[in-house]
Amino acid sequence: MNAQIRPQVSGYIVKQNYTEGSLVRKGQVLFEIDPRPFKAALDRAKGDLAQAQAQLGKSTLDVERDTPLAEARAIAKSQLDNEIQAKLGAQATVESGQAAVEQAALNLEWTKVTSLVDGIAGIAQVQIGNLVGPNFVLTSVSQVEPIKAFFPISEREYVLVQKEGNAITSKHTIPFFGNSLELILTDDSLYAQKGKILLADRQVDSSTGTIRIVAAFPNPGNILRPGQYGRVRVETNVKKGALLLPQSAVAQSQGSYQVAVVGSDHKISMRTVKPGETVGTMWVIEEGLKPGEEVVVEGIQRLREGTLVTPKPVHLSGEGN
Repeated sequence: MNAQIRPQVSGYIVKQNYTEGSLVRKGQVLFEIDPRPFKAALDRAKGDLAQAQAQLGKSTLDVERDTPLAEARAIAKSQLDNEIQAKLGAQATVESGQAAVEQAALNLEWTKVTSLVDGIAGIAQVQIGNLVGPNFVLTSVSQVEPIKAFFPISEREYVLVQKEGNAITSKHTIPFFGNSLELILTDDSLYAQKGKILLADRQVDSSTGTIRIVAAFPNPGNILRPGQYGRVRVETNVKKGALLLPQSAVAQSQGSYQVAVVGSDHKISMRTVKPGETVGTMWVIEEGLKPGEEVVVEGIQRLREGTLVTPKPVHLSGEGN
């Protein structure tokens, strides 16, 4: 999460209290705005309130003194009515004065601009002496412990994992919610910490046919930073005895899929197969192929039914169990 740090009041920056790129805590003061105008406004509001309270006290005494006199007809009732109205007006003035003092105190407090979250503070966008206001972004603080990862999965993958199980969270029914995630960094190294899925977006993106998933990874030492790229890997289901072929071994034509099977006589037999989901660069073959059969993994486009070949074994990584 990235939090933009904006001031609540306008004024001149007089101090920066943090080191750019450092870890800051929620509530830590990052910048200070010149407090003198706001201190003067608070003192003025307190003085106005004191005057209003004094006037209310006088009006209260007037009403208390003249109420029995008006009842005894020693003074005109209209005089008491005027004093009662004056007391009500003084009460309203006191309440307004109290609100003004609270607002002035709040404005003075807001001259100390604090962080909204724990995180890494970015480069300051202002300098000492700059005049700033509520529309100015002073800096940003990124929450990095834990750090969130956003990744899309296709609508097809989403439907498949829904069918694989009935794991239920408080908000979603996605089987891999309980599974740990792996993060592969841009140098192809595996991040040491395991992550977990937090939630799925409310809808499928119609322009891409994908749904966005949000995950969280522990980030000790703040190694990961916002905007960093990586690949997320999660186990959605386990298929025992699955047959995996490189995608290059499967020829596609008008909605059908074929592989070139090498017979015992070294002749090619073109076989129609039904592929399932992909695993990296491999394809799960659900129907049309048996364990132990040999297939051509390169140059299948040049082969025809009955072509004589000289097989050369190729070791494939990522084979199913």
